[in-house]
Amino acid sequence: MLPENTLTDKRCGPCEGGMGPLPHDEAATLLAQTPSWVISADGSRIRREWLVKNFAAGLDFFRRVGELAEAEGHHPDLHLVSYRQVTIELWTHAANGLTENDFILAAKINEIPVELKR
Repeated sequence: MLPENTLTDKRCGPCEGGMGPLPHDEAATLLAQTPSWVISADGSRIRREWLVKNFAAGLDFFRRVGELAEAEGHHPDLHLVSYRQVTIELWTHAANGLTENDFILAAKINEIPVELKR
């Protein structure tokens, strides 16, 4: 049985100007709930990389991530390099760093199926 109030059960909330980023210990706790994501060296972003089957698989994955991002009102940076290296970065611009929204979206992105290179 899953614990109540997992990140995937939550919705991204509105971001207000003047809010600050999460303290490092809170970000580390949330990171533990988002497998395969890592915090940047400066602690301001999280990122995950995938090696997808081919270019079309990368584009299809980005389409589904984009639909999720629109529904949540929180938008990641999407990178597709060398035709199948996919990277997604998240941070909250209004906070100039990480907020719970970034981890909510990361957890939901983790649930999107993607065709990986074998």
